[in-house]
Amino acid sequence: MEFKERLVKLRKELNLTQEDFAQKIGYTRTAISAWEIGRNEPSNSDTIKIADFFGVSTDYLLGKSDTRNNTSNIDESDKKFYMCPVYGQISAGQPNWAEECIEGRLPLDPNLMGIINPEEHFFLRVNGESMNKVIRNGAFALIHKQDIVEDGEIAVVLVNGYAATLKKFTRQGDMIILEPESTDDSFKTQVYDKTTPIKILGKYVGKMEINK
Repeated sequence: MEFKERLVKLRKELNLTQEDFAQKIGYTRTAISAWEIGRNEPSNSDTIKIADFFGVSTDYLLGKSDTRNNTSNIDESDKKFYMCPVYGQISAGQPNWAEECIEGRLPLDPNLMGIINPEEHFFLRVNGESMNKVIRNGAFALIHKQDIVEDGEIAVVLVNGYAATLKKFTRQGDMIILEPESTDDSFKTQVYDKTTPIKILGKYVGKMEINK
């Protein structure tokens, strides 16, 4: 597989358009398009930057290896990263369907985050502004898989068995309260009684925000 094919594959794994990808890494869409059709090749520094963005080795990016992290081309400090799965978008506004397929992976440093079992974590892409005081629209929320959280903690919650939302979670008797933390006052607190099925998917423990 050549560089141009590998680049398209990696970009699509993260569900990014050429324009989205260009904005995230600070290039023009024209440059991305030229790379993907093989008109131009990136410089060495560009190759390293792109590989770092996708969390892969430069050999993998250039099509020289089928191993994402080729140990012959990375130093010891790179081996500590866990390639954490990224799942489809969830809503940070009104509950919305959470895609059940992995759309890509992002590098996670367990030592930096104080994580003991990285395989118990996953990323979810946030879609909406109702939690923008905590995490902005389009960023990746790091979630620890668990079905119980303390009152006041932020959790990914399934509402009615199919709609996932990221909110501040509080239980008061038989009532479940899901609160936004937003600069936009149009987002309102959601209150559910015991007639509405509620399931906690995990606890919010961190984020990855890629600067545009």
